[in-house]
Amino acid sequence: MQSNNPVFRRSEGFGQPSQNAYGNATYAGNGAPYAGYGQDPSQWSTGGPQAPTTGAPMTIDSVVQKGAITLGVVVLTAIATWVMTPDIESGANLAPLYMAATLGAGAAFILSLVNSFKRIISPALVLAFAVAEGVALGALSKTFDALFGGGIVVQAVIGTFAAFAGTLAAYKFFNIKVGNKFRTFVIAAMFGMVGLSLMELVLGMFGASFGLFGFGTLGLLTAVAGLVLGVFMLILDFDQIEQGVRAQLPERESWRAVFGLTVSLVWIYTNLLRLLAIFQQD
Repeated sequence: MQSNNPVFRRSEGFGQPSQNAYGNATYAGNGAPYAGYGQDPSQWSTGGPQAPTTGAPMTIDSVVQKGAITLGVVVLTAIATWVMTPDIESGANLAPLYMAATLGAGAAFILSLVNSFKRIISPALVLAFAVAEGVALGALSKTFDALFGGGIVVQAVIGTFAAFAGTLAAYKFFNIKVGNKFRTFVIAAMFGMVGLSLMELVLGMFGASFGLFGFGTLGLLTAVAGLVLGVFMLILDFDQIEQGVRAQLPERESWRAVFGLTVSLVWIYTNLLRLLAIFQQD
């Protein structure tokens, strides 16, 4: 089985014979049980010695449980950041929020790279990522609420979970199948958006910007594109979870699935927040 989302690329149970981060060949089976469930370890990995995995397999329940924990950490950290940062009464008070959002986003970006390319997923690093995202989202949400008002944050939260529920329902009832072309397109588009964001960040340091992620016409287009891309990312996540459960991956891989879902939900929320802000401008 092939990985659909880059955050799952280092999962030990997905993929045809391929290479790991160090260029070593690895093999994870082709529909066969995961090592530790009756498979000879020598048949699934040549990238170095590794003890067989034992324990319960990944299930939908394990994904839901760990998802509740991870999203709970994000929400609680965001609320704590909102409460602890000063209220905005003038432009001068934006500095603490900008600093919190920048530090949280920077830490979340680094941890997302670590989690994406880490062969054995670490629950502690996933939760650390959730904390960093919570800090960034709390500061960002408070800033948008003060600048645009109108219950914009509540609308964005409701819209995010509506997008999640709608995408899950469509995936389930319309029996959506993920093909290689769709997978390649979504992954390429995601990395393209990340690259554009980094370019805008660098240009902003020199007082220049294309306005791709602002509140003008280009900002509107990228917000809509980002929102659609976030929905596509959710489809890849759902397909990845379905494959993982079917392949009976170890239960710890539920954390990798939850990490991917968290990335997609945050992606949708931030683009929806910016889109609502654009619509609420005079």
